[in-house]
Amino acid sequence: MSKTNKYELLLIKKRAVNSVQLASTYFLLLLIGFVFVYPVIYMLSYSFMDVSDLVNPLVKWIPTKLYTGNFKDAAKVLDYANVLIQTIIVSVVPSVLQTFSASLVGYGFSRFKFPGKNILLAIAIATFILPPQVTMIPQFLMFKDLNLLGTIWSLVLPATFAQGIRSAIFILIFYQFFNMFPKSLEEAAKIDGASTFTVFYKVVAPSAVPAYLISFLFSLVWYWNDTVITALYLGEKWTTLPLQLQRFEDTFRRIYQATPGVATGRTINEAVVMAGTLLSIVPLLLIYFFAQDWFVESIDRTGITGE
Repeated sequence: MSKTNKYELLLIKKRAVNSVQLASTYFLLLLIGFVFVYPVIYMLSYSFMDVSDLVNPLVKWIPTKLYTGNFKDAAKVLDYANVLIQTIIVSVVPSVLQTFSASLVGYGFSRFKFPGKNILLAIAIATFILPPQVTMIPQFLMFKDLNLLGTIWSLVLPATFAQGIRSAIFILIFYQFFNMFPKSLEEAAKIDGASTFTVFYKVVAPSAVPAYLISFLFSLVWYWNDTVITALYLGEKWTTLPLQLQRFEDTFRRIYQATPGVATGRTINEAVVMAGTLLSIVPLLLIYFFAQDWFVESIDRTGITGE
């Protein structure tokens, strides 16, 4: 066999191996993607099914018709308009305060040297490592003594002092981000007579838009989806959509009581539960959809490199 034929044979084998590797990679990605997309497809499919489709064994994924009555029932059970407003307040206000306070703490750790700095940073990291169940009861008793239970202040005050839900991770994000920020820009501003707060407000913070965005989005999602802390601290005076979803089944059964001896299929309607779940995550999806482009643009606009 000539050298040319051997070279062509090796080239064909290499292409075959690359094709197999590429096909395997795409198959693995599709499999992983299906695992994440499957619950969403299931939720969308069942939320548009009526009772006849639910009890029909021939209907699996595609409903015979798009039935929107499930969303009306879910909105009624959830008291959607009022609860949505409360959820936005409970989620957005602490998220904004937590993002701003975490940026101040992260900037302090990054720029200032003071006794016990490493110990305090380790304590901040420990608050993220420790399970929330460890500190939940002491915080509950403290808020009870301060008469903060049942009010939004039980969430606002910890967020204001960088002690909200998973605040430590946001402190670390800003700490690492400010470590990469050129100190020469701050020194130039101080030479011009700017104070430390002015340097942070006019020089550092505008360049940290990506860190602010990602911290705010994560904080918003965690405050939005949390049910343990909100139920423990807010009590019955405040509620959120995830909390309402937990009470969904009992509430729906109470509103649509089944007639004795008649199988109406309306006692527990899975389609209504799926519709309620979809209504609860739509605001987050919309926020993420619009904030994603803003986040990418802010990264391109900043272009910060370390020294």
